[in-house]
Amino acid sequence: MPSMSDIIRDSIVDFSRLQDWMLSARKNNDIETYDLMYKRYIELKVILTASGVNLTELDKIQE
Repeated sequence: MPSMSDIIRDSIVDFSRLQDWMLSARKNNDIETYDLMYKRYIELKVILTASGVNLTELDKIQE
């Protein structure tokens, strides 16, 4: 079973990677793909916030 620190670390990596993809989709006017990824963005944001992670420096989307 993964530890809480492993879950947080993996969520931070996923959050960062997803944001890069979202920014690329938005830059290329691929709104449909962006909207599909937005749901996961919110899920990861909730997980990280509930885990006590300060997203101020990590959140590139800030919607």
